[in-house]
Amino acid sequence: MLGRRADGYHDIESLVAFADVGDRLSLTPGDAPTLTVAGPGAVQTGAEADNLVVKAANALAARVPGLRAGAFRLEKNLPVAAGLGGGSADAAAALRLLARANKLAPDNLCLHDAACATGADVPVCLDPRPRVMRGIGEMLSAPLPLPRLHALLVNPGVAVPTKLVFSGWRPSALRALKRAADFAASPNIQNEEQLLDWLASEANDLEAPAIALEPVIADVLASLRAAGCRLARMSGSGATCFALFASAVDSASAGKNLRAKFPNWWISETVLG
Repeated sequence: MLGRRADGYHDIESLVAFADVGDRLSLTPGDAPTLTVAGPGAVQTGAEADNLVVKAANALAARVPGLRAGAFRLEKNLPVAAGLGGGSADAAAALRLLARANKLAPDNLCLHDAACATGADVPVCLDPRPRVMRGIGEMLSAPLPLPRLHALLVNPGVAVPTKLVFSGWRPSALRALKRAADFAASPNIQNEEQLLDWLASEANDLEAPAIALEPVIADVLASLRAAGCRLARMSGSGATCFALFASAVDSASAGKNLRAKFPNWWISETVLG
């Protein structure tokens, strides 16, 4: 975190990686956008008009006269308000589906503008490759050659409102100077060891305010670290945490043990990249 801007938003710096677990979205072309939600997280998704899929479709329609939309079906597999960017990824998927249905080029500026209008994390999800995201999400690095990472995602079943987490963040003058000095640089990541070294030198500045709101997040991190991971951190604004393991066998073993101890937690083995 670099600081709060005059418009109320915060300048951030975040490494974004994409998992092989997520929601699924389909589109049946038609007229005005509609949305049907199914899956484990369907009950928690809220009103259709508030869903980022519908907001993204409306944002693109406002920029592309005569846009053909249709009926979206969302299979909601990820926890809601979990710091995983699931809603943003869904919105970006909606824009890609609409682009395909309307024969819009992937680099059409209307797609990027609609993504920015929908949400801060949506632009990085339009072309889902690892990047560093800066500003309020509109400044993206070139794709980063991240190695495949074996990870475990754990959500303790609580939601932490993003607005409250950001409100609880307190700036550090020393950290702000450090971040300002290298804000324009991308990390030099050539292999997994370099990535882990870089991650170890960084931190999630939203972790402390999120834990203040939901102390169970600290319990999740402690449990992951006790499971023998190489690194554990909170994801985004929480409450989901991730842990990196040396192998798929290690992450699966940790997941099995944690499910036995905490049957009410959402736990998913995945590969990041």
